[in-house]
Amino acid sequence: MSEVILINLTGPDRRGITRDVSAILAQHDVRVLDIGQAVIHDTLTLGILVELPAESESHPVLKDVLFKAHELDLQARFTPVGLEDYERWVSAQGQPRHIMTLIANRLTGRHLAGLGDIATRHGLNIDNITRLSGRVSLATENEESRSCVELSLRGTPDDASALRGDLLALAQELEVDIAFQVDDVYRRNRRLVAFDMDSTLIQTEVIDELAAEAGVGDQVSAITEAAMNGELDFSESLERRVALLEGLDVSVLEVVAERLPITPGADRLIRTLRSLDYRTVILSGGFTFFGKWLQKRLGIDYVFANELEIVDGRLTGKLVGEIVDGARKATLLRELAERENLRLEQTIAVGDGANDLPMLDAAGLGIAFHAKPKVRASAEQVISNLGLDGILYLIGMSDREVQQA
Repeated sequence: MSEVILINLTGPDRRGITRDVSAILAQHDVRVLDIGQAVIHDTLTLGILVELPAESESHPVLKDVLFKAHELDLQARFTPVGLEDYERWVSAQGQPRHIMTLIANRLTGRHLAGLGDIATRHGLNIDNITRLSGRVSLATENEESRSCVELSLRGTPDDASALRGDLLALAQELEVDIAFQVDDVYRRNRRLVAFDMDSTLIQTEVIDELAAEAGVGDQVSAITEAAMNGELDFSESLERRVALLEGLDVSVLEVVAERLPITPGADRLIRTLRSLDYRTVILSGGFTFFGKWLQKRLGIDYVFANELEIVDGRLTGKLVGEIVDGARKATLLRELAERENLRLEQTIAVGDGANDLPMLDAAGLGIAFHAKPKVRASAEQVISNLGLDGILYLIGMSDREVQQA
């Protein structure tokens, strides 16, 4: 009867180790059941699960592997695996898998301990941890230092709502971002990203900028704040604010557009998405004029926003056509997914205000970006500590891959 052995090799990494060990297994016609390898700071950890014929208590292949390990300055350990334990491991392969992503300015033991504690308490097992951020230099200071690790977990949370609450509490305590997603085929096959514009792609509310030019800044800002916090109906609040802009010269639109502050990371994110053949869209409760300006500036595929009525070179204080509110954003997201022949699970939506919640809920991956408290509390995923390019980590891209894209 055959037996199962787990071979573990650790020590200094060098080229040819896996080749040489595999050659020994090949010489003895050994069946490989599983294999995994990692290298951290030039130190190798190689694990190979093999099935050996029961020729004797000490199979010759193990002697050969041990001799080769000594030759390569590696430590070798051989662990027998009982048939019941092996079959239990095989049967576990159908368990659901999840991805937990930690994004911080710097990675510490407190971060990992917190994640490990939550995973364990909720019945999840960490199978793999991968660093997505680049290597950190200790010789030079980097003001934009960031750390991101991705944890692959196996199992089903005992209470999904409680798990999310624990992750939110830990993220707030440590001032980091933590995302938790189902690891399925759609997570690795997103193809459409929808962005809110104001306070998402740009770091301002355009209507507040226009109001300042019209001399009604305080009145409009108060209405804007209430609307973004979900205290006012969006459509009603928009009409009230636009009415205060009546008479504003259309030339002001260009002036305001030229000074719009692009959100950090937006250029890097859109450039990377375009290189990977993603489609991008602005779904905004703001105004088409500025959406199209951003479309040209960033290379966005589609723009849907509200149209300001202009007569004789001045704003009339009215809008033209259907208002793009929260419900309309979600509808447009569904229509665009259908147009692009995509499932909703393949879409991503990013926004900060209460009127973004419907599209965040509809998307396969909804991200509250530097969002209002109500939105942070409701959205599945939150980014509050990095720029827009932090989204790339949530779709599993490493800094190295982004540089190559």
